[in-house]
Amino acid sequence: MNQKKKKLSTGDKVFYVFLAIFMILFVIITLYPVLNTLALSFNDGTDALRGGIYLWPRKWSIKNYISVFERDSLKVGAYITVFRTIIGTLLALVANAVLAFIISRKRFLFKKSLSLFWVITMYVNGGMIPTFVLYKNLGLTNSFLVYVIPGMFSAFNMLVIRTFMHGIPESLEESAQLDGAGYTTVFVKIISPLCKPVYATIALFVAVYQWNSWFDAMLYNRMKANLTTLQYELMKLLAAVTNKSSSLEAMKNSAGSVQPATVRAAATIITMAPIICIYPFLQRYFVTGLTLGGVKE
Repeated sequence: MNQKKKKLSTGDKVFYVFLAIFMILFVIITLYPVLNTLALSFNDGTDALRGGIYLWPRKWSIKNYISVFERDSLKVGAYITVFRTIIGTLLALVANAVLAFIISRKRFLFKKSLSLFWVITMYVNGGMIPTFVLYKNLGLTNSFLVYVIPGMFSAFNMLVIRTFMHGIPESLEESAQLDGAGYTTVFVKIISPLCKPVYATIALFVAVYQWNSWFDAMLYNRMKANLTTLQYELMKLLAAVTNKSSSLEAMKNSAGSVQPATVRAAATIITMAPIICIYPFLQRYFVTGLTLGGVKE
């Protein structure tokens, strides 16, 4: 028997209309800066000085991107950034997943005290100078390792994975242990396959952090040109083209006319593009991973 559709009241109709208008305005407000930056990046620099560019380039040009990619230091920074993003994400995911699995086991004696200790580190740290001294004494400065080792563990990421693991029925682990499986087998073959959504979520968090990070390159590897990162080089480029006295020096090898505003736009698009391309493939895992504890026995 077909059920009749419930008729919406006048109040519901008004609410949905205002909701649709609000969401449309929200999307426009969110996308407009990105589309405007994209339009500026493909517009001729001299023509951009006239203003009036909104969502579409008035005079197409790729000279802004050429002026950015002609920098050799930017190419080195791109390679280092790709390596640190891949290696750092893998190491951080493995480290946080293993620690979360250990803390989530009921038989682990120190799980409460260690969880409390790690939560405290989310609010209290030693400060910049003690951290720099520590990294220097550990031999991490002027080294690629400073990009991946300090970021291997995050209390927040570990707690997110642990919370997700708590939602997995314990009967799965108990059945595997009755069949002779050890903790390694349980973690690799039972827990990890069920944790793919939260793993993808944490991987996205870490990858975005690694890709966008530039402060550690400036602080720890500033004197090592072969260890620079893409974001650090783009930051220096933006600072150079913003300074009117050095803008000509920053773009002396560029063909044609470019301007600071259009070069900044091109650098911004280069920074955003990889993450924007990756996110759609991880979106379904990302949404699922945020619904922590949704599976109950």
